[in-house]
Amino acid sequence: MDELKAIRVAAGARFEWRTVCEVSARGQSFPLLSASIGAADPHAPAIGFFGGVHGLECIGTQLVLEYMRALLTRLDWDDTLHQQLRAIRLIFMPIVNPGGMFARTRANPNGVDLMRNAPQSAEGRVPFLAGGQRIGPWLPWYRGPVDGHMEAESAALLSVVEAELMSRPLSFALDCHSGFGWDDSIWFPYARTERQMAHLPEMFMLKTMFEESYPHHGYAFEPQSHQYLLHGDLWDFAYDRARAPNIFLPMTLELGSWRWIRKNPMQLFSRLGIFNPIKAHRTRRVLRRHPNFFDFLTRAAYSSRRWLPSGAFREDMLMRAQQHWPPAGAR
Repeated sequence: MDELKAIRVAAGARFEWRTVCEVSARGQSFPLLSASIGAADPHAPAIGFFGGVHGLECIGTQLVLEYMRALLTRLDWDDTLHQQLRAIRLIFMPIVNPGGMFARTRANPNGVDLMRNAPQSAEGRVPFLAGGQRIGPWLPWYRGPVDGHMEAESAALLSVVEAELMSRPLSFALDCHSGFGWDDSIWFPYARTERQMAHLPEMFMLKTMFEESYPHHGYAFEPQSHQYLLHGDLWDFAYDRARAPNIFLPMTLELGSWRWIRKNPMQLFSRLGIFNPIKAHRTRRVLRRHPNFFDFLTRAAYSSRRWLPSGAFREDMLMRAQQHWPPAGAR
């Protein structure tokens, strides 16, 4: 939060800041801040960058803050960036769960896992507990009460997404997480079902362009359902609320924490070490590597007229996407 405040001071009027809501943890109050910069045209493409949905996953917040700092520096000298910002809009929400981050818990101060907090349930079998549970907040991955009431942080994130992203003809969202896995992944809807999303051709185009531009990127780029199903995914919920003809493409950048633990097994005995690189040089490596994908999304939004598929070409992309990510029963 101190780093975010420092960026706010350095940015001055160049970012538009908004306190979406406030939450409390252990007697302290924390604002949920969003920042935006770029085109004021409500029809301009937009990209939202999010972090800190899980309070223990600080590295995702660090990535978003580092990108915000880099943008501020580039505004002093980068004409190309100024040209982009006249045509696209960038939205940042780097600490979605400040109470959980302050308390060093994955869940928010009410014990709710925000990424299991949307009201929809999975259409298939989910991993025990990890797929979302309503036994109680004393166990991890608690979804919240069955009445469908969403936590303040979840509602705040969705309000920003609806107002700033889903209302536009084209928008992306990138939510930065870390978790158990050997590899870094980019996941997209769905998490609740093995059915394929309506914008599979557009997502396949993004994947193809990124791989051709950065052939050594090392990400697994796939629907989250190819790994596991879960209840209450916020991005599934947001995606299903988007209305045609608008195109809203949410993605999750999932950093594989097992590679850090493998190199430094003692991290297993640290609550933060399970989800974050502890060694300074590994943190620097993460902060160097992933902004390439952030920049790629801004350029893809800026140049969307060149690549968004339509007509027969879109049908061809759909066929290729289905072959690459085969639907349930075909794998």
